[in-house]
Amino acid sequence: MTRLAVLVPGGKGQVGSELSAILASRRGTLVHAPGSAELDITDREEVRDAVEAFAEAARDTDLHPVVINTAAYTAVDAAESDPDGAHQVNVAGPAALAEACRDSDLPLLHVSTDYVFPGDADRPYEPTDDTGPRTVYGRTKLDGEQAVLDSGARAWIVRTAWVYGAHGGNFVKTMARLAAQRDELSVVDDQIGSPTWAADLAAGLLELAEPVATGLGPSQRVLHCTNTGSTSWFEFARAIFTELGLDPRRVNPCTTADYPTKTPRPAYSVLSGDAWHDAGLTPLRPWHEALHQALTTNPEAFHPG
Repeated sequence: MTRLAVLVPGGKGQVGSELSAILASRRGTLVHAPGSAELDITDREEVRDAVEAFAEAARDTDLHPVVINTAAYTAVDAAESDPDGAHQVNVAGPAALAEACRDSDLPLLHVSTDYVFPGDADRPYEPTDDTGPRTVYGRTKLDGEQAVLDSGARAWIVRTAWVYGAHGGNFVKTMARLAAQRDELSVVDDQIGSPTWAADLAAGLLELAEPVATGLGPSQRVLHCTNTGSTSWFEFARAIFTELGLDPRRVNPCTTADYPTKTPRPAYSVLSGDAWHDAGLTPLRPWHEALHQALTTNPEAFHPG
């Protein structure tokens, strides 16, 4: 196992927290995982100073340094009325981070999203498929990807989808909260994707980080990483109820038209893991196995307080 020094902007979020936990359990590693209060990625000078300080600290060790950016503006509906804010975090921030990594000769992994696609496919999206985001969130994430790739840094994009975890808000926590408040609820059954446990995604990112940090990263610079398999939000909700020991029949199906949102959601956002596998990386486990593990490992984190 490659001994890593890892800087994780967005380190207090769903994925960043899991990266910190995994790295803390490994002996002989160095991890700095600042949240937004500690490192504002929209502040170019602050980013440069943080990356330079991390690079200097890493040089004083025999560890292999890598930066994994998990910071993002992920409030899909809010982004529609706050495009400048979304642009600052999802485009300007990653651009500044990538430029600082280039200047300090540090490799960078940047986490992105299924929302860069239009969501109208009938097969899993490959990394090389045409993009076509239909939301401010998706457009800013795509622009952020391009800024990173155009920076001249040794950088890789890792797209994921439907992430949930013990930290922050997510669909699993919402279902647990609503289960405590309502006898029945309706969930859309015409939006399809791949639920992804943040802990599994973090493990996948670290597996990729090892060859990247030693100069042996894959030639393909855009990869997809989700738990395998696909499902609808309705089926996912029923699976959550089952894992929580609740009657899944309390969840009823409805259509997107029955449950309109401010911002359109992709009807189909399954991401192909073929390129991930072809790069010699381990495919993540099936989504239902990950859900079971997540709710077994830390059930208190998903129950309403």
